[in-house]
Amino acid sequence: MTKLGDASRHAVCVKNDGYGASLELHKVYVVLPDTEAARDGMVRVVDESGEDYLYPEDYFVPVDLPESAARAIRGGR
Repeated sequence: MTKLGDASRHAVCVKNDGYGASLELHKVYVVLPDTEAARDGMVRVVDESGEDYLYPEDYFVPVDLPESAARAIRGGR
């Protein structure tokens, strides 16, 4: 499986234990590359605060999105 922090740009949240205010289950999040975090089993995600934070990698499943959907999630950027 591809490491989230290495290649994937989006992931679905499948677990949010302890992070209920920061992560919504089944929501697609933007993943930022962070190879150091990936070595520790973590992934850098732009969460509900709009900032990027590290979360356990097993809280997410990588997804490939059509470019139009990816753009919409990134806010048109």
